Amino acid sequence: MVQREKPVIALIGNPNCGKSSLFNILTGLRQQVGNFPGVTVDKKIGATDLGQGTYADVLDLPGTYSLYPNSTDERIVTEILTHPGNPNYPDFIIYVLDVMNMERHLLLASQLIDLKIPMVIAINMTDIADKEGLKYDSVYLEKKLGVKVIPISCREERNIDVLKNTVLQLIKKNEGIPDTSFHSFSRADIETIEKLKPYLEETNDYRTLLIAHHHDWLKSKSAAEKINIKNLTDQAHFESIKSQINETMGRFSKFTPYLRHMQSKDDLKSESLTDAIDNVITHRIFGPVIFFGIMLLVFQLIFSWSEYPMTWIEDAFVWGEQVVKEFLPDGWFTRLLTEGVIAGLGGIMVFIPQILFLFLLISFLEEVGYMSRAVFMFDKLFQKFGLNGRSIVALVSSGACAIPAIMSTRTISNWRERLITIMVTPLISCSARIPVYTVLIGFVVPAGSIYGFNQQGLAFMGLYLLSIVAALGSASVFNLILKKEDHSYLMMELPIYKPPLWKNIFFTVKEKVLTFIIEAGKVILVISIILWFLASYGPKADMAQAEKQAIQLAEDRNLDETSSEQLLASLKIENSYAGHLGKFIEPVIRPLGFDWKIGIALITSFAAREVFVGTMATIYSIGGTEDEATVRERMAAEVNPITGRPVYGFATSLSLLVFYVFAMQCMSTLAVTKRETKSWKWPVIQFIYMSLMAYTGSLLVYQILG
Repeated sequence: MVQREKPVIALIGNPNCGKSSLFNILTGLRQQVGNFPGVTVDKKIGATDLGQGTYADVLDLPGTYSLYPNSTDERIVTEILTHPGNPNYPDFIIYVLDVMNMERHLLLASQLIDLKIPMVIAINMTDIADKEGLKYDSVYLEKKLGVKVIPISCREERNIDVLKNTVLQLIKKNEGIPDTSFHSFSRADIETIEKLKPYLEETNDYRTLLIAHHHDWLKSKSAAEKINIKNLTDQAHFESIKSQINETMGRFSKFTPYLRHMQSKDDLKSESLTDAIDNVITHRIFGPVIFFGIMLLVFQLIFSWSEYPMTWIEDAFVWGEQVVKEFLPDGWFTRLLTEGVIAGLGGIMVFIPQILFLFLLISFLEEVGYMSRAVFMFDKLFQKFGLNGRSIVALVSSGACAIPAIMSTRTISNWRERLITIMVTPLISCSARIPVYTVLIGFVVPAGSIYGFNQQGLAFMGLYLLSIVAALGSASVFNLILKKEDHSYLMMELPIYKPPLWKNIFFTVKEKVLTFIIEAGKVILVISIILWFLASYGPKADMAQAEKQAIQLAEDRNLDETSSEQLLASLKIENSYAGHLGKFIEPVIRPLGFDWKIGIALITSFAAREVFVGTMATIYSIGGTEDEATVRERMAAEVNPITGRPVYGFATSLSLLVFYVFAMQCMSTLAVTKRETKSWKWPVIQFIYMSLMAYTGSLLVYQILG
C-alpha cells in the first residue's frame, strides 16, 4: 500500500450510474484533470471535506461493467485494483450503484467486495425510483452484502452528508473491510491461486485470480513475471474464459434472489416513459430524422445565442488596443502588444461564446440520456462503413475537439473499427474550425433568414454535413483496405431519460472551455509574437525598397498622411519575412484562389486550425487597416490590387471553407493519433490523405466557380 497524508477515495461504478455527478458534488471546484501514467485516459481527482477536520482526495475512475475489461478505459480500473503498489490504489471505495439497474450493477459490486477493500455502496437515483414506485430495502441489502449501503440522490443531493459521515467513521475506525464472499472458486481456480499466491506474495485470493486472468497486459508485471505467471497457470490447467463465465453466472445466482426479495413495483406499467420515448427516438426511420433535426437546432442556437457576446468581445479587444496605444509610447513593444498579442488573441477569443454553447448543448444531450440512443441507433449503419455504434460518440465529440474524440475511441474493443474511427474522426468539423467558418461564411452567405432559419446557420450545418459525408466516405475506403477481422457486437446499457443535472453540465463546460482558452491561447500567443516579428521585419534591402516605393506612390497619388501610412505598412508586410514565405508557396495555392497572405495563415494554422483567424488579425493589423475595424471587417475590405475585386469573394471564400473542412491542420491531433496507435505510420497517412482531399476539393470549387 502507498503511504499518504490524505486517504484516497475511489469512485467506481458502471457507465451512466451518476458517478461523475457525485464526484462534482464531493469536490466542487477543487478538481484537477490530467492523465493516468502512461495512457491518455482522463484522470479526475479532487479534494473533499469529510467533516471533523478530515480531508480526502477523491479519484473518479472510468466507468466499467466488471473487472474483466473490454476497453482501455476499463483496463485502468483493473490495473489499479490488482496492484496495491499503484500510486492511484484507493484506501477506500465508494461504489455508485444505479437503483434502476441494480442487478447488472451488483456484478461489479460483488467483485469489489471480494477484493476486501474498505467500501461503501451508494445507491443513486433514489429520487427517480421513488417517482417510479420502485421499492428498495437498503438495510436488507446491507445485511446480505456485508457492506454499508447508503441510498442517495445526486440530483437532489439527498443523503450526501450521511454518505460522507459514514465514510469518515469507517476510515477513522479503520473498518469497512467486507466479511462476505461472492465467488465460488472452481478446482482449477483454487489450484491456480495456490500456485500464484506465494510467487506474487499476494494476500487476497480474488486479486490473485484476476492477475492470472490479466497478467499478459498488466503494466505492473515485467516480461519475466508474465512468463512465470503463464507457466504457473498452465500447470494448474487454468482456462481464463471458462473461469470468467462460471464466475459471472455464480455471482448472479447469489445476488439475484436478494433483489427478487427486496424489489417490487406498486404500479406495474406495461410500458415505462423511457420505453415510450425510445419507440419514437430510436425508430428506424424517424430516429435519424430526429437526430439531424436536433443537430440542426444545435447549430441554429449556436449562431443565435452567440451573436451579441461575440460583438461585445470584439469591441472589448478593439477598446483594449486603443487604451494601450494611448497609455504607452509608440515603439516596437507597443506595436507588439497591439498588432501581435491583442490582435492575435482577440481574433480567436471572440469565438468563445460559440464554443461554450456547443459544449453546453452537447453536454445537455449527454445528461438527458440522448447520446446513448444515438450510439445504439447508428450501430448497424456504421458497421457498413467499418465503424462501430460507439464511433458516433467520437464523431459527435469531434464537433467539440478531435483530441478527446480520438481518446474516446478506447471504448471500441475491436482494434480495426477503432483505428478506422481514429483515422476519420478529424474530418468532423471541430470547434477550432468555428472561427474560420464564422469569418468566411459571411463572405459566402448573406445575413438573414429563410423560412425562419438563419441562412448562415444553415450554411454552417451544411459544412458539418459535408464533413460527415467525407468521414463516412473515408471510412468506407479504409474498410476496404484494412484486413477484416471478426465482427464486433455492441453491448451497452441505455440509461433512463432524466432531467439534466446542471452542475454536471457546468463543470463539463467550464473544463472544456478553459482547456480551449488555455491550450489555444498559449499556441496563439506564441505564434502571434513570432508572426508579428516575421511580418514587421524583413531583409533590409527589401524593406528599404518598400519604403522608397511607398513614398513615391504616395506622391504620385497625392495621398493624405493616413493613406500614406497604410500604403507603407501594406508594402512593408509584403516585403517582410512573412511576405516572402507567403509568396514562396503562392504558386502552389494560387489555383485554389489563395494569395500570399492566405498562404501565411495556412502555414501558421498547421499548429492549430483556429490560429488562421488570429493570423489574419495580426496581418491586417500590421497591414495598416483602420484600427477600429474588426478582423472580419478588415478581411472584407481587402481588394486584389490587380483585378480590383474583393480578395474574399464568393469563389475564394468557398474554396477556403472547403479546404478547412478537409485539411488536417492540428499538430495536437496528429500527436494524439500517434499516441493512441503507438506508431507514426497512421498519423502520417492521416495527414497525407486529408491534405490531398483538402487541396483537391478546394481546387475543384475555385476552378468551377472562380
